[in-house]
Amino acid sequence: MQELKEMIVKKGIVLDENVLKVDSFLTHQIDALLMEKIGKRFAKLYQNAGITKVVTIEASGIAPAVFAGLALNVPVIFARKQKSLTMNTELLTASVYSFTKQVTNDISISTKFLTSDDCVLVIDDFLANGQAALGLIELCRQAGSDVAGIGIVIEKSFQNGRQLIEDKGYRVDSLARVKSLKDNKVEFVSEEE
Repeated sequence: MQELKEMIVKKGIVLDENVLKVDSFLTHQIDALLMEKIGKRFAKLYQNAGITKVVTIEASGIAPAVFAGLALNVPVIFARKQKSLTMNTELLTASVYSFTKQVTNDISISTKFLTSDDCVLVIDDFLANGQAALGLIELCRQAGSDVAGIGIVIEKSFQNGRQLIEDKGYRVDSLARVKSLKDNKVEFVSEEE
């Protein structure tokens, strides 16, 4: 998605060879117009997949997931990282390691929102080592839901996340695939790769 790539080059900050900071439009402050276009792009990619729910993980995946849900006209569910007093029974849970935060979280979704009748599109902001996406896939598996695919806003293709997910038989669609973050420069995977 060219507009997303341009925004990454213009406003993204390369912190090191593994970390790309995009807090000015995705992970802290949200560029709503860009998120709307991202949501429409995911909806177009999955328009014939029979999606009934969009699933993401809090917090940075929520904005692109909401716009995808809006474009697909389906509910959006976000896995919670912390259980609240109101979220105490009938939970689907999985453990997810966060590369960025260097912590493991138990994520949860209530069984009343995700069932075996659902066909899910998983959306997340980043794909690096694939742990968040795999955790969300696990929640869908526990519910008996079908997973149509994984929609990623920004993929760090130099890490193994895509391979882990594809090896499990899932479709991955990334809107911007970063090949390298070396020398404080973002290099994207070419269309031919």
